[in-house]
Amino acid sequence: MMKKRIAIAQVDSVVGDVEKNVKHHLEFIKSAIKKKAEVILFPELSLTGYTIRDLVWDTAIKTTDKKILKPLIELSSKIEIIVGCVEEGENFGLYNSAFSIKNKKVKSAHRKLYLPTYGMFEEHRYFTPGNKINVDNSNNFSSGVLICEDLWHIVLPYTLAKKGAKIIYGMSASPTRQVSKKEPYSMDLINTEHYKTYARLLSCFIVAANRVGIEDGINFWGGSTVINPFGKVIAKAKLFDEDLIVTDLNENDLRKARRLSRHFLDDNLNLTLNLLAK
Repeated sequence: MMKKRIAIAQVDSVVGDVEKNVKHHLEFIKSAIKKKAEVILFPELSLTGYTIRDLVWDTAIKTTDKKILKPLIELSSKIEIIVGCVEEGENFGLYNSAFSIKNKKVKSAHRKLYLPTYGMFEEHRYFTPGNKINVDNSNNFSSGVLICEDLWHIVLPYTLAKKGAKIIYGMSASPTRQVSKKEPYSMDLINTEHYKTYARLLSCFIVAANRVGIEDGINFWGGSTVINPFGKVIAKAKLFDEDLIVTDLNENDLRKARRLSRHFLDDNLNLTLNLLAK
C-alpha cells in the first residue's frame, strides 16, 4: 500500500522580489521537511507575486538559472518543490509556469494554457500560453500540474487523468469577491465543490494551493485544499492567512474509488471523439 506525504504552502508573496520570496519559501520548505513531507506545493506565481505586469521581464527565469534557484535546489534532495514563476522559454516567450525542483534538478512542469484576460485579469497581455500538459511518471504516484484558469476547463484535468495522473496539483491566485460575515465565503465553497467534482469523476486526488495576501488592492483568500478520490476534503488551510498543511495520500483510496465506482475505468474516449465529430 503506497502512501505519499504532501504539503501545501499557502504563502503571501512580495511583488517583483524573487530573492525575498525564495527566502520566504525556504521557511515553509524546511518546516515541511521536518514533517517528513515528500512534496511541497506553492501557489501560482509564488516566486514573483501575481500582479507583476511589466515586471515580467525583470522576474523571468529559466530552468537553467541555478543562481536564483540555488537555495531551493539544495533542499530538493530532501523534498520535491513545486513553485510558481515567470519562465523565459527557449523561444524567449514569457510563461506563467510551474517549476518542479527534485533531486537537484529543475524542470518546467507546466506552462499555463488558459490565460484569463477579463475583469481584473490581464494575463494575456504579458504571458504566452503553453501548448501541452505533462504527466510525471517518475514514481508510482504519477502526477500533473495545472494553473488556476486551467482547472476551469474540464478537458485539461480529464486529459491528465487519462494520461495516468493519480494526483492533480493545482496552483492558483484566486482573488476575494463579495465577503459576508453571515455566510461561508462563497469563492471557497465554489472552488471546493469544483475540485470535489473533479476528484469524484476522475477518481484521483486533487491538491490545490491558493495564495493569500494583498497586492495592488487585490486580496487573495487562501483556503488551500486536498481532496481524495471519493470527493472528500482531507486537509484544509486557513482562509486569508498563511498556512502550511501536511497530509498523507493513500493509493488504496484511489484503488477503492475506481473499483467501487467504475465510471472512470469505463470511460470511452473514442466514443467521446466520435460524438464530437458528428
